[in-house]
Amino acid sequence: MSRAAVIGETLRVQGYALAGALVCAADDEASVLRAWRALPGDVLVVVLTAAAAGWLGGELAQRPAVLPVVMPA
Repeated sequence: MSRAAVIGETLRVQGYALAGALVCAADDEASVLRAWRALPGDVLVVVLTAAAAGWLGGELAQRPAVLPVVMPA
């Protein structure tokens, strides 16, 4: 079974845990990159804050099987 994950600033992602998502609170570029690279193989959808998406940039293309979705700013 596949899962969804959420990566981004703590205050913007906390609530997603209530829906069962894997929440990766990351408040700076280095922690966003660590969270992205550490995602388990069963994660197929990742919801990103706008800042997290900007920090990931080209990293998103490194995992073509993962669908990134960016939250509105």
